[in-house]
Amino acid sequence: MNEYDSNRIFDSIKKIGYEKTENYEDANCYLLNTCHIRDKAKEKVYHEIGRVKKIFRSRKKPLVIIAGCVAQAENAEMLKREPYIDLVIGPQSYHKINDTILNFIKKKEKIEETEFDAVSKFEYLSKIKNKVSKVSSFLTIQEGCDKFCHFCVVPYTRGPEYSRPFKQILDEAKYLADNGSKEIILLGQNVNAYDNEGYRLSDLILNIEKLPEIKRVRYTTSHPKDMTEDLIEVYKTSKKLMPLVHLPVQSGSNKTLRSMNRKHTIEEYLTTFDKLKKINPKIEFSSDFIIGYPGEEDKDFKDTLNLIEKVKFINSFSFIFSPRPGTVAENLDLIDKKISIERLEKIQNILFQNQIQMNKSLENKIVDVLVENLTDDNSKAFGRSEYMTSIIFNGKKSDIGKIVKVRINESNRNTLFGEIITNLGQKVA
Repeated sequence: MNEYDSNRIFDSIKKIGYEKTENYEDANCYLLNTCHIRDKAKEKVYHEIGRVKKIFRSRKKPLVIIAGCVAQAENAEMLKREPYIDLVIGPQSYHKINDTILNFIKKKEKIEETEFDAVSKFEYLSKIKNKVSKVSSFLTIQEGCDKFCHFCVVPYTRGPEYSRPFKQILDEAKYLADNGSKEIILLGQNVNAYDNEGYRLSDLILNIEKLPEIKRVRYTTSHPKDMTEDLIEVYKTSKKLMPLVHLPVQSGSNKTLRSMNRKHTIEEYLTTFDKLKKINPKIEFSSDFIIGYPGEEDKDFKDTLNLIEKVKFINSFSFIFSPRPGTVAENLDLIDKKISIERLEKIQNILFQNQIQMNKSLENKIVDVLVENLTDDNSKAFGRSEYMTSIIFNGKKSDIGKIVKVRINESNRNTLFGEIITNLGQKVA
């Protein structure tokens, strides 16, 4: 979502004359778009500002803007702590960025804009064309969260759940398709909570896939509580929805889930899993795991191992719990770090083995690949499988944007390697 936001910020500030530069030294405006999910995000911001200060020590100071979720969480405190920062803009105030910059240039008054105003933001951005021209493009449909998981800062940095108007999203999807996109990835902090005037995520998927230019549709990130029957049923009828379901579970223990305030049980999670597998046995799952959550005992950890064994996630993210300021879990007693590290290593070894086995199973098979670009040295092509796995093969520039068939020769944990097939009996010359 930060990548999407960064692109939209640039679409906006182009209107007041800004252009991108790859060289620090050429910049007269430096904008850092931040995320607050990971540990020490705030300190990374100040470290980066220190780097900018060194670069511009003997040059004219650029306008320095901090945007995103760290900006929302810290707001005016950032201006006090680091005088080098000029403007602080939260993720729901991007529609004000042009006026904020122009006012600062005129009056030299430092400002923090951190009001929650998603409606105005998206109304404003809908009037500015999304200039992304990538084969695979992000499209935000929903922001914010009403779940208040005890470990999570999202409700405090992105605000309450907000679903963009249905037509506004379809118009942006149409523009992306006209601009060359072949795959659209629908985004939201709780993307499957999308609900606008009776339209749900399922309606968006079925309407976007009507665009002939669009070959694939994906969505992320989902909450198990919002895997509604209509969304599950879409996997029966959709021709372009990919068979990878990213469904963060966080823990395999009901006790830990209650402590996290996750609002779903493992039994409910597995019911969703079973329903989707029944609809299409080729559907695979990826997930997120928090290891070492306060109060996690050996039994809770074993429950997580059991869940992983049952579902066999093919790609997952796992982290040791780290407290976030302002959340309920901030003040809970941490478990021993050594135990957390040992558990994380064990979990990751199993998760990584699942990835390796999945990729190994595709060797000597032919898979459909959406070609995104050439490798840096232009010697190979890069694309992704239906399961989002990276694939490198002997394609060419004219393959970009197409779905081609590739025979997989080798694999490692993260990548498949192969050669393009012109037809099932003949390899490309």
